[in-house]
Amino acid sequence: MDDGGRAPARPRAVPARRVRLRFDGWIAGLGTSSGTRIVLGHWPGSPFGSFSDVMIERPDGHRILLAPSPNVARFVAATYVFDDVQVAPVRVRVAGAEWSVAAAALTLRFVTGRRGPLGHLLGAVPGALAARPAWAAVMAPPARLLGLRTRGSARDGRREWYGAQDLHRITDAAATYEGEDLGRLARVEPPVRFGFGSTPRRPCVVRVTTTVALPTGVRDTADLRGDAQGVHHPHRGAAVDDA
Repeated sequence: MDDGGRAPARPRAVPARRVRLRFDGWIAGLGTSSGTRIVLGHWPGSPFGSFSDVMIERPDGHRILLAPSPNVARFVAATYVFDDVQVAPVRVRVAGAEWSVAAAALTLRFVTGRRGPLGHLLGAVPGALAARPAWAAVMAPPARLLGLRTRGSARDGRREWYGAQDLHRITDAAATYEGEDLGRLARVEPPVRFGFGSTPRRPCVVRVTTTVALPTGVRDTADLRGDAQGVHHPHRGAAVDDA
């Protein structure tokens, strides 16, 4: 067909799409009178299957990750900042209001109280809506008034959104690390420094959907090449959707 001598139109470039990974579960954050702060992630639904991990910040600021597998360790260490990464079984048992955690040199037990006003408010939002990154963006300004962050930039070009759906205060806790009694339950002060935000200052357990957007060009968890330098192995032991 005669095109009048015009050059054929070039195909329009399609922007690369970022893959988003969703993690459904709970985040518990608490402080101790010794100055050690602990953050537990308990994830029944994730691209890595069901798992739990623990982040510890010692009084001197030393940050430790306890992860149950090398793959989880690589992913988490590429998203957050740690001084030491250890691969070891992370066992979590939930019996009613009591949580028990055993991970490498850490033992932790804590008890949750009744759902407070904020928990009831979060629970009133439909789960499907609360889990969406767009809702986390809407909630970002009021969350900042409470000193919290619902979205932000992570390491390695990643972005994160936290969609909270419920909250229970932690009323009692006991923990030891490397045989040391960490003391009584305390506020999370100073804030932990693993990522762009900390857990609430008052110890609590939050039901949450965390969404992590990977850098452009990374298609799935098999493509991840986290900075896992210093990973130790004392013990061996959701679907991916496009943005």
